[in-house]
Amino acid sequence: MRPRIGHDDAMRRWNGWGDEGHTAEVSEGGLALLAEKLGPGRPPVDATLAKVVAAVPTSRAKPGEFLDLDPEGRVRHARGQSFPDLVDLRSGRLDAVPDAVARPRTAAHIRDILVRAKAQGARLVPYGGGTSVTGGVSTRRLPDPVITVDLSGLAGVREMDERSGLVTVGAGTTGPALDSWLRERGLFIGHEPQSFDLATVGGWVAARGSGLRSFGQGRIEQLFAGGTLESPAGTMVMPPFPASAAGPDLRQLVLGSEGRLGFLSDVILRTSPVPEIEGMEAWAMPTWQEGCEAARAIAQARLPLSLVRLSTPAEARTLLAFSDHPGQVKALQAYIRARRKPHAWALLITGVAGARNLARLARNEAAEIIDAHEGIRLPGLAEGWFAARFRTPYLRNALWEAGYGSDTLETATDWSRVPTLLSRLEAAIEQALLPHREKVHVFTHLSHLYPTGASIYLSFIFRLGSTPEATLTWWRAIRAAAASVIAAEGATISHHHGVGADAVPYLRTEKGPLGIAALEAVTRVFDPDGLMNPGVLLEGPKR
Repeated sequence: MRPRIGHDDAMRRWNGWGDEGHTAEVSEGGLALLAEKLGPGRPPVDATLAKVVAAVPTSRAKPGEFLDLDPEGRVRHARGQSFPDLVDLRSGRLDAVPDAVARPRTAAHIRDILVRAKAQGARLVPYGGGTSVTGGVSTRRLPDPVITVDLSGLAGVREMDERSGLVTVGAGTTGPALDSWLRERGLFIGHEPQSFDLATVGGWVAARGSGLRSFGQGRIEQLFAGGTLESPAGTMVMPPFPASAAGPDLRQLVLGSEGRLGFLSDVILRTSPVPEIEGMEAWAMPTWQEGCEAARAIAQARLPLSLVRLSTPAEARTLLAFSDHPGQVKALQAYIRARRKPHAWALLITGVAGARNLARLARNEAAEIIDAHEGIRLPGLAEGWFAARFRTPYLRNALWEAGYGSDTLETATDWSRVPTLLSRLEAAIEQALLPHREKVHVFTHLSHLYPTGASIYLSFIFRLGSTPEATLTWWRAIRAAAASVIAAEGATISHHHGVGADAVPYLRTEKGPLGIAALEAVTRVFDPDGLMNPGVLLEGPKR
């Protein structure tokens, strides 16, 4: 996929993930697995873009510079990538679209938009790559006009301090564009979320995201050094101090603020030299328990790996079933049987990226730990997984067209609670649709590991309902069942997807009344008139 500076409306799929020119198909093995687990899919009849655009109401916004009132542009910016967003777009039942799309190109343009929004009583929704899977950029029905602010025009490298390793970029810059620019200069960031192809740098920070290489340096709070926030109350410059004891770090307020405080116009990130060596290995662990113990030992040894990921046996079987190379899968299964590993083996993937000698040392140390837990190397599997790592979001489009809904959720907890939480979550999701006489296929992995705990990442697939309402009812039942378990186990409601609008009801339990009051007070300081992204992170302010 070509590096891009911002997103291109003409290229982007309006009712699903990614670009029109990139597609995925569900393999025969994948369809057979789903038919066995869930029954035959119910392919829906999707609405056309022309039909949806024709139903767009007249804009309530006043025409002005930077504002686009075109109905198609408003539809294309009406939703993100959450499952409810997908249902809305595919069914054509958009109960709300933005009244206008603003397209600033400078920080001064943002300040002008803020002034106009206040004068009109309009609400503003920041929109980077539109990749939020939690309703973070979705337009909601409000009595006031809603303006979605497309930040893709704020793109490009502003400054490169090579001696300090700091790069300043526009918040609308996409990952591939930044990565391409840096690698030409022997540098890289290392933040590679699954949304990497489309997400923007500002979105990385606003959602407090985590990348696939998070074991090394993929979490954005490790990389975010500073930048500029344009809020309704004024401009806040965040210098890139390497460290400071001058009171609380205001950068931490911006990380994960999800557009409630204002717009990031530029972001300063910490870079690293391009790794001398990069490599990945896959291992078959005899049981999930052995795999979990090996992963914990690696994390607590603090080895300088770039990636550690552990899939349950159910996820390992699902990944192989969905493979586009059945011949290679058969060969792999024969290889495992020949080494007398059980059928229900867990998949452990490790990766290194860095200086040659240090990477080799880390790889050898990890191998010793894995060998002690009776893991065996799986040749070729890790490379294939890594090459296809950005394909999964496209697969959701194909699953929908085959009549299945798919989504993910994630949490994090300490090592002592990981086994119980994972088991309870899988059981709750599997049973969530039994009252509707439907089944759910759930599979899980530990996606991000720390010395004290891990992120649990669950994927689930279910058949689409006969109506959009039925499909959403089933999705809500699954999410509510999972959220109930997460709250009961004292885990976090989100490890790296953010809160958006979907998880707002559950945030109060995690933060407590005082914590929520503190967050609300902060938003009032930066946004006293309640212009910014109402209903996201916190309940929308009343005016």
